[in-house]
Amino acid sequence: MGATYRAEDLRLAGRICAVKEALPDPEAPPEELEQSRDQFYKEASTLARLDHPNLPKVSDFFLDNDRDYLVMDFVPGHDLQELLRNALRDGHPLAEKQVLNWAAQLCDALEYMHTQDPPVLHRDIKPGNIKITPSGTIKLVDFGLVKVLMPDDQRTITVAQARGTVQYTPLEQYGGDSRHTDARSDIYSLGATLYHLLTGQPPVDAKERFLRPNSLASLRKLNPAISPQTDRAILWSLGMHPDERPPTIAVLRQELLAPSPVSRTLARLLDEERPLAQFVRVNRGVLAVVGLLLLSATLITARPAMLPPPSPTPTVTVVAPTVTVRPQPTATPRPQPSPTLSPTPRPSATPSPRGR
Repeated sequence: MGATYRAEDLRLAGRICAVKEALPDPEAPPEELEQSRDQFYKEASTLARLDHPNLPKVSDFFLDNDRDYLVMDFVPGHDLQELLRNALRDGHPLAEKQVLNWAAQLCDALEYMHTQDPPVLHRDIKPGNIKITPSGTIKLVDFGLVKVLMPDDQRTITVAQARGTVQYTPLEQYGGDSRHTDARSDIYSLGATLYHLLTGQPPVDAKERFLRPNSLASLRKLNPAISPQTDRAILWSLGMHPDERPPTIAVLRQELLAPSPVSRTLARLLDEERPLAQFVRVNRGVLAVVGLLLLSATLITARPAMLPPPSPTPTVTVVAPTVTVRPQPTATPRPQPSPTLSPTPRPSATPSPRGR
């Protein structure tokens, strides 16, 4: 039990914060109250180290009049319970596309918390504890039931004695015994929250489902506009036993938000075949390997018939040009005539006739 107050930080003028009050169990013995208070301070220190855009920042904690208080960022905006109430007043639940966008942000926050050392659990996820800011950012608020998973025995220690809201609480969280609580408990609460947002009806609580095993209706039965993949992923998260749920938030995110059109088509084919759908889900690893082997064998055997014959590779022949070398005539030296000196005839004196 507890309450959350809107307060003003007197040391930082203008800063508005939220103060979460954790009330002690009035029936608890003194030694249990002391142990609970020590655990509160330990876990408040852990929360103060968390820093994620989808979580409010815890800035302080203190004790006053035997009551413990957490000081954290004030988150403006409306919670999803208000938005759902307004949508139902207009005659319809919230749109699947919008809810899945919020689910992606919640998965981010929870995966961050669950991968801390030690892991941190929320244990009270519900529409009233999820706020959307004016900018459209989802904030997971109200850490009054938060748990820190102890690494030695994989058990959780309770900060407050409250047990959560019945429609969103898994069976292992009933009775105040948190020894079997782990990340899959948050997965159940997230699935129950998404179920409520998409159908307009909260799921049948875990105790009633334990007595009446088939009492939980599928989402598509209440809202046929929901896709089969979303229906199957959320129903998986609502498994009664923790082993019947996704082992981690990352696995749930893949099942819920996988963008592959093939997975959407397969989900539609398996929509009404519940036994077959369960078989595929349980054996999906083996079926995936078999499918890959069959696909490989089909491609290998069908290749000659499916593909055109390969075109011959053109051969390039390089022909070297023929060069004909014509012999050049050899110049034969001709003997040059030696000059012959012939005697120059001397002029003979011819007597000229004298006059008679």
